Amino acid sequence: MADELATDIIEKIKAHADTNGGEITTKTELTALGIHSLELTEIIFDLEEAYGIEIEMNTVDAWSNLKNVGDMVEAVRVLIAKKG
Repeated sequence: MADELATDIIEKIKAHADTNGGEITTKTELTALGIHSLELTEIIFDLEEAYGIEIEMNTVDAWSNLKNVGDMVEAVRVLIAKKG
């Protein structure tokens, strides 16, 4: 079950993803959503802006480290915790 942060991030991902009407969960692979480097960059920007965090990785690093939605949620969760 997704928590509030995960739900919020999934909503942001939906704005850039091609879901074909399918549900997005934390287990959903980013590549299955048709998310490529440009979309990933836009999602990262949205997350930085929404949570007042800085995701210090270039898109290539992000792409190799973030395989599914859950990975993205955890990365944001860690950065929010460090900020607090």
